[in-house]
Amino acid sequence: MPYRLAIFDFDGTLADSFPFFVSVFNQIADEHGFRRVAAAEAQDLRHHDTKAIMRHVGMPAWKLPLASRSFIGLMRDNAARIPLFDGVGDVLHALDREGVRLAIVSSNSEQNVRLVLGPVLSGLFGHYECGMSVFGKAARIRKVVKRATVPAAHTLYVGDQAMDAEAARKAGVAFGAVSWGYAPIEALRRAGPDREFGTPAELMHIVRPS
Repeated sequence: MPYRLAIFDFDGTLADSFPFFVSVFNQIADEHGFRRVAAAEAQDLRHHDTKAIMRHVGMPAWKLPLASRSFIGLMRDNAARIPLFDGVGDVLHALDREGVRLAIVSSNSEQNVRLVLGPVLSGLFGHYECGMSVFGKAARIRKVVKRATVPAAHTLYVGDQAMDAEAARKAGVAFGAVSWGYAPIEALRRAGPDREFGTPAELMHIVRPS
């Protein structure tokens, strides 16, 4: 089934921000008093969900908003270092030409999202819901669906982590898993995605099912 509304996560889905995240993780860890990780260890942690990673580094839940704000601030100051994944810009333009409504639900700030997308791509998105907790996306997805006046059955949330799949399920929309993000596709398959995308170009299957 083709989807009429595509809602995207940002980090790891549209933006290749994982290398930057790894580069500043230990700085944030020192600032907020949780455990540092080595680069190789960070790669291994991609196979675990957010709650498991928090336990591993000794980060209590109350520190997550503080750490997130630090990351968002560092990313704002270094937005020029954060590229989009190859092909993302072209496919967003193509989806827009095909009449797919585009939106973003991200725990990152709207300012950062717009800075990395740039003014042209930013203008393709009709709705932005940003800056919430990584565990608070379901309500924002429902809000976008309501504002866009597109039935949930015709909506797909595209993301790169198991918690994105969980948020989509709670919001009553389908979930599309990308293979190039923070979590490996093997981990995402355990969440039972409705669609899988192996490359950004395959996002065209949102409107042209294979």
